Amino acid sequence: MIDVILPVLDEAEALPWVIARMPGDCRPIVVDNGSTDGSGAIARSLGVKVVEEPVPGFGAACYAGLVAAERDLVCFMDCDASLDPGDLWRVADPVREGRVDLMLGRRMAETGAWPMHARWGNRVIAIAIGRRIGVALQDVGPMRAMRRTAVLGLELRDRRFGWPFEMVLAAGAAGWRIAEGPVPYLPRAGRSKVTGTVLGTAKAMRDLTRVMRCT
Repeated sequence: MIDVILPVLDEAEALPWVIARMPGDCRPIVVDNGSTDGSGAIARSLGVKVVEEPVPGFGAACYAGLVAAERDLVCFMDCDASLDPGDLWRVADPVREGRVDLMLGRRMAETGAWPMHARWGNRVIAIAIGRRIGVALQDVGPMRAMRRTAVLGLELRDRRFGWPFEMVLAAGAAGWRIAEGPVPYLPRAGRSKVTGTVLGTAKAMRDLTRVMRCT
């Protein structure tokens, strides 16, 4: 079994689709990070475990979900319908089979799914991180898998947009085997709050700079 951590901020539109497509061996954990659209209530009505994280920040939500998880193998993914839970095997299997320690989903975008500024910003981030850890990366994707106890052992500190970057940097420094593989990337449901906006991309770049200085 796998625990799938879903950081959520106002994803009422996407939640039913995401939960309906969750594979049978995956248990979703929704971390409600201050939604005002009833996302938490919707998740509960669908029989999903919900964790309330009042501290704002993507990293804060991810960490709360990680602490709440119980399974040895955990996955993270966005809950905006841009990623299909049916593709979780693409990141989970290499870790489950012991081939890698951290598997990242490299987003293969459908037309219109990934704005050019976000694609460019992500590529710059991936190259910078890859050079630091000695692994050729094309993406620092939001769908990823690893062992729960191992990632807790990294003692990640960032609680904002820098969380996914710090994870890869810390894993590389710890000698983890890191790989990436393609996952389909779909047009998201609802309004983007992170790298889908120019401001969000700028914040991600800022947080990367801060994390790289501290890692």
